[in-house]
Amino acid sequence: MSDKRRWVVLAATLLGVALTGRLGWWQLDRAAEKRALQASLEAGEKSAPLPASALLESPPPLQRRVQLRGHWLADRTVLLDNRPMQGRSGFYVVTPLQLEGRKQVVLVQRGWLGFDAQQRNRAPEVATPSGIVEIEGRVAVAPARLYQLGEAATGAIRQNLDPAAYARETGLPILPLAVWQTVASDAADTLPREWAAPDLGLSKHYGYAFQWFALAALILCLYVWFQLLRPRRQHHV
Repeated sequence: MSDKRRWVVLAATLLGVALTGRLGWWQLDRAAEKRALQASLEAGEKSAPLPASALLESPPPLQRRVQLRGHWLADRTVLLDNRPMQGRSGFYVVTPLQLEGRKQVVLVQRGWLGFDAQQRNRAPEVATPSGIVEIEGRVAVAPARLYQLGEAATGAIRQNLDPAAYARETGLPILPLAVWQTVASDAADTLPREWAAPDLGLSKHYGYAFQWFALAALILCLYVWFQLLRPRRQHHV
């Protein structure tokens, strides 16, 4: 191999190792950012619950605890289908809450409800207290979402529920967020609420970092084998 070609191969190798290594470190930096965010979320979970006025902030205090008072708009309840909990399939119950003393409405993911196996597509009755209730929950971007093909459905049973779209549909002043209820409003409120912790994708970033570093190592190993070790072996044969 000519000297010029050797230098070209060396330059390409160094460039490839540098690029893939930098991408690996970038993934580790992203993982560090997610770890810091996770620590912030965990600190927010332990802090005192915020008042309803915090929901009007921009940006809203996502994943923070919040305490709300208001009355349920029971006739606007939506059941999110195909939501398992405690090893059973059923629905997530989402009901708008009219905030006390305010015009704004918040979508509250209240809990889980099993479906009737004999009437799979029939919306079961949801016990909803009347009058003023006080709830505590965690602020989220929207009610829990699943991958959905096609356009969003309407009616009492749906796959997903977008706050902005539901506001347009109902004409209600729904805030562009949701609250996942974590504390029962009273003794009669027995809906299960074993919400999954938010997945920040830490394992994904570590996996990508490993792939980039492995590719950098492979490029370097190939260079060492084909440009250094193999020619020496052939020379001694």
